[in-house]
Amino acid sequence: MTQRILFVCLGNICRSPAAEGVFRARLPHLAADSAGTAGWHVGKPPYGPMQQAARRRGLDLGGLRARQFTQADFSRFDLILGMDADNVADIEAQRPQGNETPARLLTDFAPETGATHVPDPYYTRDFDGALDLIETAVEGLRAHLA
Repeated sequence: MTQRILFVCLGNICRSPAAEGVFRARLPHLAADSAGTAGWHVGKPPYGPMQQAARRRGLDLGGLRARQFTQADFSRFDLILGMDADNVADIEAQRPQGNETPARLLTDFAPETGATHVPDPYYTRDFDGALDLIETAVEGLRAHLA
């Protein structure tokens, strides 16, 4: 059974920390982390408006800090989930030869939504919509892991 999950977005301040927070709340017995493909926000907490939207749902993201995805993550995690196709492409570009750790879209676990990616609320400003989709996908992921 997959036990270590890494959630990845671009900057690691909105989508991936929110997914990590939802996952940890729903599956506290499994290990989770998040990272960004870009290093702009390394060491910073999640974006304020995302923290506020998460807090309204009972999720505290305040203790999380952004970090950049590294090639070593392929050996540290059992499943890597990108928020959009660009994230997955950036992840795959760092894949070590011979490594078989699955890298998929988080939305693969929410086919009923018809979503092909989690829109970035840093740009769309729809933090609640992103959280709705993330929560649905994490429920699908939970069923997949059961």
